[in-house]
Amino acid sequence: MVNPEHGVAGERFANAVDARLPVHDGAGQLLRKSFPDHWSFLLGEIALYSLIVLVLTGVWLTFFFKPEMQDVVYQGSYVPLLGQPVSGAFDSTLHISFDVRGGLLMRQAHHWAALVFVAAIGVHLLRIFFTGAFRRPREMNWAIGVTLFVLALAEGFAGYSLPDDLLSGTGLRIAQGIMLSIPVVGTYVGMFLFGSEFPGHDIVPRLYSLHILLLPGALIALVTVHLILVFHLKHTHWRGPGHKNSNAVGKPLYPQFTASSLGLSLGVSGLLVALAGVAQINPVWKYGPYRPDQASTGSQPDWYVGFLEGSLRLVPPWETNLAGHTLMWNVLLPAVVLPALLFLVLYAYPFVEQRLTGEWRQEQHLCDRPRERPVRTGLGVAGITFYGVLLLAGGNDVVAQTFRISVNALTWIFRISLIVAPVLAFFLTRALCHALLHAEQERLTEGEETGDVRQTLAGGYVSGHRPVTSFRPGAPRRPVSPGRPPGSRTGTPARQHPGPEHRSR
Repeated sequence: MVNPEHGVAGERFANAVDARLPVHDGAGQLLRKSFPDHWSFLLGEIALYSLIVLVLTGVWLTFFFKPEMQDVVYQGSYVPLLGQPVSGAFDSTLHISFDVRGGLLMRQAHHWAALVFVAAIGVHLLRIFFTGAFRRPREMNWAIGVTLFVLALAEGFAGYSLPDDLLSGTGLRIAQGIMLSIPVVGTYVGMFLFGSEFPGHDIVPRLYSLHILLLPGALIALVTVHLILVFHLKHTHWRGPGHKNSNAVGKPLYPQFTASSLGLSLGVSGLLVALAGVAQINPVWKYGPYRPDQASTGSQPDWYVGFLEGSLRLVPPWETNLAGHTLMWNVLLPAVVLPALLFLVLYAYPFVEQRLTGEWRQEQHLCDRPRERPVRTGLGVAGITFYGVLLLAGGNDVVAQTFRISVNALTWIFRISLIVAPVLAFFLTRALCHALLHAEQERLTEGEETGDVRQTLAGGYVSGHRPVTSFRPGAPRRPVSPGRPPGSRTGTPARQHPGPEHRSR
């Protein structure tokens, strides 16, 4: 039995608290907030939960890792390196892998989480790009997302370089060469970061500070701002019955979205731990400690910086001597200028497209289907193709050895493909978008084929059709106006008018 006096007292207490601090009203409004239930909106959550796994495993690893570059004699459990001089960082990495209970599992879970984190951010950005979710009022949130991607790349490279093995040391050597290619200030930048001539004794401790303190702090801060803006600006959603530019349709934060999101977090964490247990990654003991006079055969970086490796391999050995200074165009252009241009385009694209389409004048809360924006979709596929060619070029030696192809011939194939393939991808994608729109309009106009064929009075044969009853998310319910088909000029979708199906609901 519940005492009524207790209920009255509790209500009075709640009212007194809300009168001074409106927790109940604010929480109630927050718990009723709608979230789309389509799977594509969960990609950002995968990145968030991967980041949580990264933080938890990273905190555990800091208890055992020693960011030192002074030489020590290895006395651990890995017999092939027993008695060999190694750096303190490499020694502690082997200690975590072989002598700490669960150490190798935590190391590999941390590495797998880093790969999934960067991949999830990249795919999430692609979803936002192809659906037009970067438009007003979400331009700044797009810029924050791109910045998060840049910070994730830097964080991944810093962590990748900490073990001081032969593979990561080769990557640092390439990074130093990129610094030296910067005109005038390149040598100063290299000396500032490394503390002396390469490899020095300061780079690993400095990368360690960046990896565990500065970059994670910036990531967590920007993720927090990003989530606050998502809540404040509300989610985009697909077109459909009851879906308007002025509302948000989906399931409430509590309990439906909370339950599905919790399940996703457990699934992501479990998958990362399972990968760490069964899929070996970054076996530093096989590479051995870093030595400046050695390089690992067939060494490849993690996938997210593979495009930089590919761009370095494709540019011819161009150099210019100017006033006693050597400009290394074969390093400066692919490793400094190209990434800067790529990210500049990503930052500027929302503002440029909205100016060209005139959509900057009003807020946009409805998602576009990629086929409705042939130009934007073509540009996105061209960019992916460009990145894919660079990624493949980053492993041209491995590809050449695997398929018994000349490395020189393969390099020229990639050079030509880097120019031709994105252009072809753009035109093919744009044509495919128009073809899909045409087929969709034909389906809405004539209906779905039933498979029945009947003879007409004139002696001909016609196939039977029935009205369309199933629709994909965001698909129109009736044929669009023939006056302005989707994608007629800028790829802007034609305005949808509610048909009978809308009114019946």
